[in-house]
Amino acid sequence: MTRTSQTPSEEQHLQRNLTNRHIQLIAIGGAIGTGLFMGSGKTISLAGPSIIFVYMIIGFMLFFVMRAMGELLLSNLNYKSFIDFSADLLGPWAGYFTGWTYWFCWVVTGIADVVAIAAYTQFWFPDLPQWIPALSCVALLLSLNLVTVKMFGEMEFWFALIKIIAIMGLVATGLYMVITGFQSPSGHTATLANLWNDGGMFPNGMLGFFAGFQIAVFAFVGIELVGTTAAEAKNPERTLPRAINSIPVRIIVFYVLALIAIMAVTPWRDVVPGKSPFVELFVLAGLPAAASIINFVVLTSAASSANSGVFSTSRMLFGLAQEGDAPKAFEKLSSRSVPANGLFFSCACLLLGAVLIYLVPNVIEAFTLVTTVSAVLFMFVWTLILLSYLSYRKQRAALHAQSTYKMPGGRFMCYVCLVFFAGILVLLSLEADTRSALVVTPIWFVILAVTYQFVRSRRQPRAAVREASNN
Repeated sequence: MTRTSQTPSEEQHLQRNLTNRHIQLIAIGGAIGTGLFMGSGKTISLAGPSIIFVYMIIGFMLFFVMRAMGELLLSNLNYKSFIDFSADLLGPWAGYFTGWTYWFCWVVTGIADVVAIAAYTQFWFPDLPQWIPALSCVALLLSLNLVTVKMFGEMEFWFALIKIIAIMGLVATGLYMVITGFQSPSGHTATLANLWNDGGMFPNGMLGFFAGFQIAVFAFVGIELVGTTAAEAKNPERTLPRAINSIPVRIIVFYVLALIAIMAVTPWRDVVPGKSPFVELFVLAGLPAAASIINFVVLTSAASSANSGVFSTSRMLFGLAQEGDAPKAFEKLSSRSVPANGLFFSCACLLLGAVLIYLVPNVIEAFTLVTTVSAVLFMFVWTLILLSYLSYRKQRAALHAQSTYKMPGGRFMCYVCLVFFAGILVLLSLEADTRSALVVTPIWFVILAVTYQFVRSRRQPRAAVREASNN
């Protein structure tokens, strides 16, 4: 939407201030989560070298989800995010469930990130109370996001750039160690043969291979974040396709090559589940500052995820408020066209959750529960994107025919992805810790179903008023 002047009516619209540079790095940052840095050790110990295929399969499926989302967003530039097209194509209930679930997804993920940031700072400041860095982090993200949306784009740009440089450095270091035939203190030689000379690519069989999916799927949460930037992207017809089309390249470079580098240098059986294999590789390479460097990278990765959560939750609340699905206060924008009330509320929730998790005796158990709940809820959002696409193909055949950014595979790949997500849920039910999260998650949908009954009655009047004002 082109703006020549700012009128009172226009003040209630998000501004398109995110450039192609911002969108590309937001997309990359969304595809590189804390799960890769911290969770890859455990996934390697479970699946062995076959974990490479696990990440490739998950990335392959999510690419089609993102292509479906891209076609839908570009079919109507009035869609601000996937809340809008799900409500339009599936019904008001879908917008309500999608918006609030996505908000909860990022609050839960943000809680884990804030606690992780507090833990990472202990590396440098062991005597500092954990509540100080947690509070400081939320205060910093809140203050910067209140300035302008462009400030969010700048923060995410540099956060993502740090992660990219770290992973590229790891891949280059691993390649150099393989070429030079580096020998570790334990006597292991760096070679690509380490990928298959200890039990083959599937050393723990198919059960080990399937077990890798349980944790690896959490590493991809946030990949759809580019969809929440649609309303604030300059020239979305150009920037969104470029960001989505580069997903396969990002998966290969940032996941597959990084894992190959790790397992080529360190035989998969020697990877410690509780440690970051990124740190271990740099230590083997003889870099004395490796621990501090990677600790900084992981900290910025968690900060990036928390930053994404603060941004996306405030935009979700803004969209929900416009539809009458959230308090009207969240619909008001600041003088800088930022949903300030949504930012304050989401940040307050992050702090409350950080306090609750801090009080839980077994933090690791709580973290596993929280991240699994988050992964399940994200899969629910991805599923509604696919269902919206199927409805779009049925209801808006003419729009699909005119689309210049059609989803490859169309409806067939939608069904393939839906079956895949159902399979992931079955795998999550096999382990005790992830099974408990599956049991807890339905409570959220019961809450949504009950609260939806209260908001449904007042949505129609507000929608009618908005329709009249548009005409």
